[in-house]
Amino acid sequence: MAKQSIFGRISTLVKANINALLDSAEDPQKMLDQLVRDYTNSIADAESAIAETIGNLRLLERDHQEDIQAAAEWGNKALAASRKADELRAAGNPTDADKFDNLAKIALQRQITEENEAKAIAPTIAAQNEVVDKLKDGLNGMKQKLEQLKAKRTELLSRAKVAEAQNKVHDAVKSIDVLDPTSELGRFEDKVRRQEALAAGKQELAASSLDAQFNALEDVGELTEVEARLAALKSGATPQQAAIEN
Repeated sequence: MAKQSIFGRISTLVKANINALLDSAEDPQKMLDQLVRDYTNSIADAESAIAETIGNLRLLERDHQEDIQAAAEWGNKALAASRKADELRAAGNPTDADKFDNLAKIALQRQITEENEAKAIAPTIAAQNEVVDKLKDGLNGMKQKLEQLKAKRTELLSRAKVAEAQNKVHDAVKSIDVLDPTSELGRFEDKVRRQEALAAGKQELAASSLDAQFNALEDVGELTEVEARLAALKSGATPQQAAIEN
């Protein structure tokens, strides 16, 4: 995966407003789960890119160090050849002295080549170090965001569980709320009241029936008294005597 793509993803994810995303989400839980997956995958990609970049950087640094070391070695060889040439020239052997001077020149040319290669690779090393630093910073930022996401997800789950428990408690309390006529206890109380009313109605009906029976008995009594007075009159008593006797 290209480093620019990694940079883009890291920048986008690090700058993401988690709260805004959750506020706009229809299902915050699903959004959190998806964000955790995205950040986890991007962190893995970033770590791979960083490892590759660091590996290339270390190779460049090794090459750079080898160039510097080679330049120093060629410089030492040029110095040794130049001193040998001076010794031979001082000893009256100019021909061999020229040969060593030529060797010194060759060594100096090699030294310059190694120094140029070291100089050429230095900007690349600096750029790679900058890339590694940016990737590391972005990686740390994503890891912090991931921890925030996990904490947010844990908080959301806890709040959901608390809300669910509160709803259950509310429903349970409502089911036994004596002031609520729709509650189970309220419906049971209403049933008892209807039963009590039915019993009272039956009692009232029974009492009415007894009163009617006793009224009938009083009517019978009146008829009996009439028959007794009539019999007294027929036996020769006066109406007043009939009333007194009865």
